[in-house]
Amino acid sequence: MKKFLVIGLGSMGKRRVRCLQALGVSGENIYGMDRREDRCIEAKEKYGINIVHNENEMNFSETEAIIVSLPPDKHYEGVKTAFKYRKPVFIEASVVLEDVKKIKENNEDNIFIAPSCTFIFHPVIKKIKEIIASGEYGKICNFSYHSGQYLPDWHPWENVNAFYVSNRITGGAREIVPYELTWIVDILGVPNEVKGYFRKTADIGCNIEDSYVCSLDYGNMVGSLLVDVVGRNAIRNLVINFQNAQLQWRCDMESFEVYEVQTGKWKTMEMQDMIHEEGYNKNINENMYIDEIYAFLKGIKEPKLYPNTIEKDIEVLELLNDIENSDGGFNRK
Repeated sequence: MKKFLVIGLGSMGKRRVRCLQALGVSGENIYGMDRREDRCIEAKEKYGINIVHNENEMNFSETEAIIVSLPPDKHYEGVKTAFKYRKPVFIEASVVLEDVKKIKENNEDNIFIAPSCTFIFHPVIKKIKEIIASGEYGKICNFSYHSGQYLPDWHPWENVNAFYVSNRITGGAREIVPYELTWIVDILGVPNEVKGYFRKTADIGCNIEDSYVCSLDYGNMVGSLLVDVVGRNAIRNLVINFQNAQLQWRCDMESFEVYEVQTGKWKTMEMQDMIHEEGYNKNINENMYIDEIYAFLKGIKEPKLYPNTIEKDIEVLELLNDIENSDGGFNRK
């Protein structure tokens, strides 16, 4: 079996190791690299993978692909290794527009690049996409979505200042805006215009903007997106108003509800096979991460099978840029 290199063995890097193993890749065929020796030791002990300390210890002729699970502002460092050895590469969720553009511009050998789009694989989002595409409830009039989780709860085992979410460029709330916009754009399309506000509203142990309020104008419909990292209870709440129905979903429910005008009743859509990893918030579904890596593996042979591209990633990050630039009363320093 071909080998895989995971660059970065923090929370997401270890998750990607688990994803590969869930898809049948043995630990002996997974190699991990991280500058922190404690992370290397932990990954080796927990998952039985191989540890390398630099790329010279890898046999890239036997390497199938590279997974870059570094902080967002370090993605290009990992991708350069993929470029150097002409290997397909998966990249975690991005938030630094300039670096993503650099990745696109420097892909001279046209290798397969798979930017993360995790929530597209969430079973609820996949079902909602089917409902929208079917047109069974008529056009969408408006939608509202609130995504929030208390930042210190992201990594309860370490201080927020110990990882990238405390950096204003890669801050927790700022990172989640494009994370959510990626699936919103996938099922609803790119809005004609976006505007918003972003502020530091609470003391969460680091100096970042913790709340983003965004308005999305599609011309024939409108939507709102609220992202925060101050809410003490993790939530994802979605309401979509169709002409002939209303859809409601809360992420702590393994189902969602649709009020159908035709029947005058609520219809429950049950979701199954939700997996939750011990030590993480119970609202986090591990299946979507596994499905995402499975799509990446299929995309290695046929890139069109993977639903995201570097061009789409840039488009979403430009929306974030537009949102921040629309806030005329606030200057990022």
